[in-house]
Amino acid sequence: MIPVNPERFLAELHELRRFGASGVGKGVVRPAYSKADIEARQWLAGRMKAAGLKTHFDPVGSLFGLAGEKSLLMGSHSDSQPEGGWLDGALGVMAALEVARASRETGGPPVSVVSFQDEEGRFGVTTGSTVWSGKLSLEAADELTDRDGVGFAEARASMAHLTGDFVDPAQFDGFIEMHIEQGPWLYEAGESVGVVESIVGIRDMRITFEGEQNHAGTTPMHRRRDAFQGLAEFNARINARFRNVVTPATVWTIGHVSLHPDAHSIVPGRAVFSMQWRDGDAGRLARMEEIIRETAQEVATERELDLSIGPMLGLEPMDMDAHLRAALEGAAEEAAPGRWRRMPSGALHDATNVARLMPSAMLFVPSIDGISHAFEEDTDERDLVAGLKVLAGAVERLQG
Repeated sequence: MIPVNPERFLAELHELRRFGASGVGKGVVRPAYSKADIEARQWLAGRMKAAGLKTHFDPVGSLFGLAGEKSLLMGSHSDSQPEGGWLDGALGVMAALEVARASRETGGPPVSVVSFQDEEGRFGVTTGSTVWSGKLSLEAADELTDRDGVGFAEARASMAHLTGDFVDPAQFDGFIEMHIEQGPWLYEAGESVGVVESIVGIRDMRITFEGEQNHAGTTPMHRRRDAFQGLAEFNARINARFRNVVTPATVWTIGHVSLHPDAHSIVPGRAVFSMQWRDGDAGRLARMEEIIRETAQEVATERELDLSIGPMLGLEPMDMDAHLRAALEGAAEEAAPGRWRRMPSGALHDATNVARLMPSAMLFVPSIDGISHAFEEDTDERDLVAGLKVLAGAVERLQG
């Protein structure tokens, strides 16, 4: 097996946490294009150079450490949620760097490393890898805005002094992404590793109900065109109407709501909210979209509200490559015999996009109590090291 250095890997993983450290536990605040994110990427570029890799930022700020020849690409992302954990995608980047460095030091197979930009979706869904995969043009991406109205073009301009052209994916044989599970299954089973069989599809859109802003004390209930009541009715109906369509693995979320003017004594005249849903079946995702649009229109009509629906973002369900999976499975049985499983991913990852370009696979390690996208996110360091060893073992198997 490639002789990785667990102590060096863990030390650098903790060092990366310094950029955007929240001050609460091991929490991190490092959203895409923030000062902390850009500083972290520059630090990462330095570590990649020290490992003998050629560094390159593409036009959206995704950072590549290139082995300089036909190679396996590994990595994930280093940006965080507005309130995120220290591992998430950062684990995959630092594990990839350690494997690439250890392999290079011992004359092993060439490994390149990537940290994709805006995986966490400040502007869309896995924005950096979506653009690199060709699913979304750079021109279309530049029209995206975040929840505060900041444009993608404006945000990426903050890295313009660092960026160059897009990296040609033809120089890579395949892609492996290591990540925390972000769910409870491995942790509850006391297992160390999960080899991902498939990644769910996701849909995400922004819905707006426009009503009439008015006085909360003097406007009779029967005269109100309350945008929030429209949202509340929509949510109740959606939950009921999905019941005969979804499976226990299907999930949907209204995670962001903005009311205008957002005041105690004013009937809200506008409600803007996110609607996101995930499932492993593309047909079911499409049927859910139909129900969402029909229900939103129905509520708007009944409550005399104006309805607008923004562009739908999303990715299709994606199976992982059988050959790469087999390498991970063999390495998992060696590093964690009897303590690994095959499993789906309910979370979205850059590997979904990269799989459009080349064979791709994913490796999970447990999340303590299934917690992620929170300051409390953590993983036992023994499991982090087990994952690192599986990653290295898979690279060695692929060489053979």
